[in-house]
Amino acid sequence: MRRTRLASSSIAAWRLRLDLASALAVKALIGFIVFTGLVPAYAAPPRLSAVEPGRQLVFPQDFGAHPGFRTEWWYATGWVETPDGKPLGFQVTFFRSTTDHDPANPSRFAPKQLIIAHAALSDPAEGKLLHDQKSAREGFGIAHAKEGNTDVRLGAWTFVRSAQGSYEAVVPAGEFELRLRLEPTQPVMLQGEQGYSRKGPRPEQASYYYSEPQLKVSGTIVRHGKPVQVSGSAWLDHEWSTSVLDQNATGWDWVGANLDDGSALMAFQIRNKDGSRLWAHAALRTPDGRVTRFAPEQVSFTPQRTWRSPRTGASYPVAMRITAGGQAFELDPLQDDQELDSRQSTGAVYWEGAVTLTRDGRRIGRGYLEMTGYVKPIKL
Repeated sequence: MRRTRLASSSIAAWRLRLDLASALAVKALIGFIVFTGLVPAYAAPPRLSAVEPGRQLVFPQDFGAHPGFRTEWWYATGWVETPDGKPLGFQVTFFRSTTDHDPANPSRFAPKQLIIAHAALSDPAEGKLLHDQKSAREGFGIAHAKEGNTDVRLGAWTFVRSAQGSYEAVVPAGEFELRLRLEPTQPVMLQGEQGYSRKGPRPEQASYYYSEPQLKVSGTIVRHGKPVQVSGSAWLDHEWSTSVLDQNATGWDWVGANLDDGSALMAFQIRNKDGSRLWAHAALRTPDGRVTRFAPEQVSFTPQRTWRSPRTGASYPVAMRITAGGQAFELDPLQDDQELDSRQSTGAVYWEGAVTLTRDGRRIGRGYLEMTGYVKPIKL
């Protein structure tokens, strides 16, 4: 009987120690999580900068990152050809996003800035878009977006601008590898009003935005372990903002195109929930540097043909007529299936594809068409 009581007493004591140890372990785990920044240790969110008209963009400073703003991206798209004349399209995009984590948190693990990257290759021989994506918190030599000049990294993926102005893109993706050099042939193209680009009816619905069109591209693309020399042209967008979209916006259509005569065309529309135009803008720069800008009512995107994704069921107007003022541009895709599913990183599914621009049946340029919000409304 005594032994039974002793045994019961020992079991009770053991359970008490186990409960105490569990409580201490949970407390230690919570402390670790707070200390390392996996959850905010402080209540104050960051104070983000606003986009305002009249700010003068300053280079080379504005080639670099702007961590005081919510969202930022460097977007390179282009057409290249292999030695046997085969056309390919490519996309390299790096995103930087400021989180709501308190910037006063001293932990190196605090996810104050997120770096996300997308890469894609359009090859008609494949029949669909080849693409890859990555994401990580900034820090530890793994991911960064540096200030002062373009220098973004996510693991082995890098996009860096030299002091002379050329860009080096190194992207070892899952099904392909890009090693490309992009060299400027024209000055920076400030979008909107000297870089202040309206995206909606309210002044704060805007971004700071510049482009570098007519970039000369050279380098290699690796497929199935075989490197192939390529050359062509590209378009670079760099944009940063904090509050950019109207609450009624569901997505946008955008095109950046290098025209064969040396001109550069940028046009976009923000779509309303009912599919109508909420906002729009276009800019056309001639080879001698003259820029014509078009107001929302002068810009239209008219679908000519749609393609339905077998994966998401979304219907995209892959053939489009864009008008800016009295000028019309017909857009036809290099291939219909150029849908990029980035739900593992940005959470969006969008169509980003190489397109040829024609007028009266004659090719006048090449560029990239981006369409968002066709699967579900886009959120920045």
